[in-house]
Amino acid sequence: MENQIQKNMRPDYKRIYNDIIIKKYPQKREDCQFILQKEELSLMDVIKLNQKIFCEKENNIGNQKHRSYDRSFIIEVLNYQKKNRITNKELAVHFKISRNTITKWRKIFQV
Repeated sequence: MENQIQKNMRPDYKRIYNDIIIKKYPQKREDCQFILQKEELSLMDVIKLNQKIFCEKENNIGNQKHRSYDRSFIIEVLNYQKKNRITNKELAVHFKISRNTITKWRKIFQV
């Protein structure tokens, strides 16, 4: 019951990004089509879409304050670290997440 409530409270990212692409960036539709065809978008998909559409290469420290992550995303990030054998610092730079946050996740999930 609680998971259904959480799913219903999440924004419809698929609809939001479709509207953004149609109205502002129609030239990027092909690049994002593969991700948008999925039934449900994960947080990793949302981050990839955001990078493809807005080309976020600069540091947006202020924009990082209000991010929230679900359990599946955290596990995916920690598995990425394990698979690629990278340090917390390298992982933090790659995903633009605080090193302290990653350390906290590792302690909690012990992956």
